Amino acid sequence: MKDIIAIVGWVVGIQGALGVLGRIFGGDSWGLVQKWWDVPTAGYAALFVLGAALALYGEFGKARARR
Repeated sequence: MKDIIAIVGWVVGIQGALGVLGRIFGGDSWGLVQKWWDVPTAGYAALFVLGAALALYGEFGKARARR
């Protein structure tokens, strides 16, 4: 389950980073999120932070199962 959370976190974080970087350097958002929703720059920053938190939790969470 933690592997799925980590993957979702990476995808959400990358989409948030693409949105912020696109707005700063390109004038328009990059990535897939902009095709479905009109998200403000602060929303993309929040997506980046949320994605990073999920990825870190999934990768380094304390309750990680031993294989």
